[in-house]
Amino acid sequence: MEIRKLLVANRGEIAVRIFRACADQGIATVAVVAPDDKDSLHARQAGEVVEIAGYLYSEEHIRAAKQTGADAIHPGYGFLAENGDFAEAVEAAGLVFVGPTPEALRRGGDKLEAKRAAADAGVPVLPTGEPDEIGFPLIIKAAAGGGGRGVRIVRGPVELEDAVAAARREAKAAFGDETVFFERYLERPRHVEIQLLADGHGHVYSIGERECSIQRRHQKVLEEAPSPALDPGLRERMSAAAVAFAHAIDYRSLGTVEFLLDGSDFFFLELNGRIQVEHPVTEEATGLDLVALQLAVARGEQPDDPHARFRRHAVEVRLYAEDPLDFLPQTGRIERLRLPDSIRVDAGVGEGDEIGVAYDPMIAKLIASGESRAEALDRLAKALAETEIEGVTTNLPFLRWLVSHPAVRVGRTTTAFLTEYTPLSGSPIRLPSGPWATPFRLNRASPAPTATPNPDAAFHAQRQAGEQSSLTSPMPGTVIRVAVAEGDRVEARQPLVVLEAMKMETPIVAPYDAVVRAIHVAEGDRVAGGAVLVELED
Repeated sequence: MEIRKLLVANRGEIAVRIFRACADQGIATVAVVAPDDKDSLHARQAGEVVEIAGYLYSEEHIRAAKQTGADAIHPGYGFLAENGDFAEAVEAAGLVFVGPTPEALRRGGDKLEAKRAAADAGVPVLPTGEPDEIGFPLIIKAAAGGGGRGVRIVRGPVELEDAVAAARREAKAAFGDETVFFERYLERPRHVEIQLLADGHGHVYSIGERECSIQRRHQKVLEEAPSPALDPGLRERMSAAAVAFAHAIDYRSLGTVEFLLDGSDFFFLELNGRIQVEHPVTEEATGLDLVALQLAVARGEQPDDPHARFRRHAVEVRLYAEDPLDFLPQTGRIERLRLPDSIRVDAGVGEGDEIGVAYDPMIAKLIASGESRAEALDRLAKALAETEIEGVTTNLPFLRWLVSHPAVRVGRTTTAFLTEYTPLSGSPIRLPSGPWATPFRLNRASPAPTATPNPDAAFHAQRQAGEQSSLTSPMPGTVIRVAVAEGDRVEARQPLVVLEAMKMETPIVAPYDAVVRAIHVAEGDRVAGGAVLVELED
């Protein structure tokens, strides 16, 4: 079937990326914009623009497609990208859905159903069940979720009730479904994912892996391909497991099967039934155009086996409007933006654009490649040194620190990296070389990772005369919960107020044992960064 005009049911850098692929193939493009997003970069780069009520309304995207005569809808990532009902509605309207079938999205998108399908296909999975069955530490996950939303790590029974409530609220806000489940938590695994292409005619191809272990707020910060942790044998086993899972749910289109890797053991984590944020890493490492392949499958074609092999090493980092120490999202107008031209950059905003609280604060993805891993990291470090941003706080200092870190340079990172190395800390201890460069075990239990600044322990307190302090909002947001009352005695790190911004919750906690002197906000209030929330006294 022919695709002459395509609507992208998304925004930001992924919409811009899809428009670029369409331009290469002579496909006309349509952008949709919410009322608060009319001046965005993706709207400026599309052939046509249609205003819709909001990005989560499936009927609005279909209306816009019909209005403009589009043949197909590409969902991008996030929003409705993995919503089986949306895919079904698009197809029922006589439009091409550039993605998996509704049935595959439902089976793969429900994390519990996906785990059952993986286990049935012989793919290793982590235990799930009730907390008293799997023990602590455990991780709470949103059944319909992804991107770190609706996720909480719980290390003991006392934390469980509040963590479940917070995960459910966050899942409801992000996905419209508050269902959560419990899974055994691994302290220091690697996060490795296999990129797949399934043509809908019974053929599933592995296009290699990506390493995505360095994360904050359960969201990826740095991705690379190939993974420094995989040898050819392990790569073959993980690829075979991913392909087996795709066959089990009769998958179609691009997709990513994510695994946790613990030594040489790996466990199914989830399916991402869409194009990934980090897809440029695979493109730069293999020379393939994944969006072009995705469009070919949507047209009903049977692409030849891409025979993917890693021709180069590629590394990507995500440039965000966020505090470089605690990763809290930031807002503001980008007054100056100079992105490097020496490497690939996929940007979602331009100079003069506003970063608000309604959407993900990603500014751009910077992707460098080289003949070797060291060369790719060197090129990325140079590009980050050339990057300039003014008007909004970003994680640029953190990214510069990250790519020069010895643990990153030698490829020895896990999902616990940012709990073991404080962001922007001084020069870390040099890693051992020679016979001590490989992991070893002491004859005692490994300690749990230590805490570092993060949204779950955020507070901005200003102490007055050593007796009173005012806790202020670290960012603009909405108060979704006030957990205390005036006169309450609270303990250190006890949640006082919970803020929501960009569909992520941030608890504001007591910095020490105190009494609540005054509360200045109520549930539902929108607050600015720096607004006083609660006053405490000794």
